[in-house]
Amino acid sequence: MNSPAGSAPQPPQSPGPVTDAAKTGRREKSAASGHPPAASTPGTAAVSELSKRVIANVEQAIVGKRKQLVLSLVAWLSGGHILLEDVPGVAKTMLARALARSVGCRFKRVQCTPDLLPTDVTGTSIFNQKTAEFEFRPGPVFTQILLADEINRATPRTQASLLEAMAESAVTVDGTTHALKPPFLVVATQNPVDHEGTFPLPEAQLDRFLMKFSLGYPSAEEELRMLTLLQHGHPVDKLKPVAKAEELVEAQAEVSKVYVDDRLREYMMQIISQTRSHDDLALGASPRATIALFRCSQAMAAIRGRAFVMPDDVKRITAPVISHRLIVRPESRLRKQTAEGILESILGQIAVPTIESP
Repeated sequence: MNSPAGSAPQPPQSPGPVTDAAKTGRREKSAASGHPPAASTPGTAAVSELSKRVIANVEQAIVGKRKQLVLSLVAWLSGGHILLEDVPGVAKTMLARALARSVGCRFKRVQCTPDLLPTDVTGTSIFNQKTAEFEFRPGPVFTQILLADEINRATPRTQASLLEAMAESAVTVDGTTHALKPPFLVVATQNPVDHEGTFPLPEAQLDRFLMKFSLGYPSAEEELRMLTLLQHGHPVDKLKPVAKAEELVEAQAEVSKVYVDDRLREYMMQIISQTRSHDDLALGASPRATIALFRCSQAMAAIRGRAFVMPDDVKRITAPVISHRLIVRPESRLRKQTAEGILESILGQIAVPTIESP
């Protein structure tokens, strides 16, 4: 605009300081446009660095299980619990102990047997004759990492005693609710080949576990290295903490901030919907599975140092998060169909969204 005659031209006005509200609006606009605010943040960088330290430390005792270690951290950072189904002697207990030692968390183990009572897990109130009052004696569930070894050997009533702890990180005994110290993780194991004297976990209880996966046998080279590590004592006993429990709790909070594009949310929903309508499945994935897939994809991205989720993050955790929640029809099992194979075919049929990295 021209200035009036006889007056000096006015300099352009400064836009002034950017307010917090304007900054917030820009971030919201960036998110709405389909792009994350940043490729990485100090929070996700800290999660990635913490994960690298823990994995490197655990690998001093457990050889050749990098994939399973990453999945374990994904579950822990997502606030979920793990079911390990594998043959005896493949380091299931070592994995739980090594994770606890690496983060300086308390570790307890429950050997599940048919005569194990719910109070043997949660604790009970005992009458103190000196004070003439009942005192609560906490059970092994009052820890930070609980190994429920061979959980399918415990009775359904005892198995159910873990459900409240797993869902709410709390235990109610005699009408009083006791909170569990975070970060709380249940690692349950079961033997897939020995079914004598076992009580299979019902589908509703399997759905409570965030992930289910196997460790598998090591290769010949890895087993030779394992013998070298075991020559002078158990390597797990030599592990030192490389992080604090408080760091893991902070990392869990950072994981929930990881950006998930709307197209990826729709991609996850397509996967879940396909399981519910698939001809070979009698039971598809539950809404709890949808939430688990969402949370675990955030954790996988954070472990990789990203503040946003990519399609590859979703694909990597789909099988361990969803497979144990599905029921394959009997006639399909006769045709050698498995939940993992069906999920693989579903992923192959759905178009993968294109997400641009910033």
